[in-house]
Amino acid sequence: MVTLHNAMIENVEGLDNTSQGWGMGPTRDEFNRPVDALNYEEKFAPYSVDFIKNTEEKVVYLTFDEGYEYGMTPQILDTLKEKNAKAVFFVTKPYAEADPDLVQRMIDEGHIVGNHTVHHPSDGMPSLSIADQTAEIMETDAYIKENFGYSMYLFRYPTGQFSEQSLAIVNNCNYRSVFWSFAYKDWDVNNQPDETESLNLLMEKLHPGAIYLLHAESQTNADILGSFIDQVRAQGYEIGVYSDTLQ
Repeated sequence: MVTLHNAMIENVEGLDNTSQGWGMGPTRDEFNRPVDALNYEEKFAPYSVDFIKNTEEKVVYLTFDEGYEYGMTPQILDTLKEKNAKAVFFVTKPYAEADPDLVQRMIDEGHIVGNHTVHHPSDGMPSLSIADQTAEIMETDAYIKENFGYSMYLFRYPTGQFSEQSLAIVNNCNYRSVFWSFAYKDWDVNNQPDETESLNLLMEKLHPGAIYLLHAESQTNADILGSFIDQVRAQGYEIGVYSDTLQ
C-alpha cells in the first residue's frame, strides 16, 4: 500500500480559487504528448498533481471514473484480469455504498481505488467552501477505510474543474490529484461512440506517460478495452501500474 507524505501547503485561504477546466489543446511534442499537459505538470508540481506522467518511456495508465454503475464494470474487470493489466477506479461514496462487491473486487484483483468525492459536485470543487471541499474528500476516504480496510491516496476532480486553492486542499488531505492526458466523449450512455472510431482515436493519441480517462458506464469502452490493450502492447507499450510511479 502506498502512503504519501505530502508537504503541507500553508495559507490555503489566500490562494487563488478561480475555477478552471482541464482539457488538452491540439499541440503535441515529438513524442505525441499534449504540450498543455506537460506545461501544467510543471506549473502545478508543488501541489502533488499529475496531468501526464512526464516520461519518454513507452508506458500508459488506465483510469476509470465510477460515478454510477451501468453494468459494464464487471466486463471491464474481466478484461483487465484476462489481459493481466491494472487500472485505477475513481469511485464516489454512493457508488461504493451501492456496489460494494465491485469495489471489493477492484481491491482484491490488485487495482487502485481512488477518491471521486461524495456528491460529484456538478459545478466543480472550487464552487464549494474549503470546509465542504475537505468534507467531500475525507467523508469518502473514511467510508472506504471503514468498510473495506483500504486507504485511498489518488483523487480525481469531478468535471475536471479545479483551482490553485482546491489543488492545495487535496494535497493537504494527503492525496495526489490525477487528471488525464486523454479523454473523449464516452459518458453519454444513450449516445455511445462508434467502437472502431473510438479504438482508432485511442490509438491515434497514444503517447509515453499517457493517463487515459475512460468512463466505466460506456459500453463502447467495455467492448474495445481488450483490443485496445492488445494494440497498445503491439506498439511496444506497457500498461503501467500507477502506484509504481509513486515509490
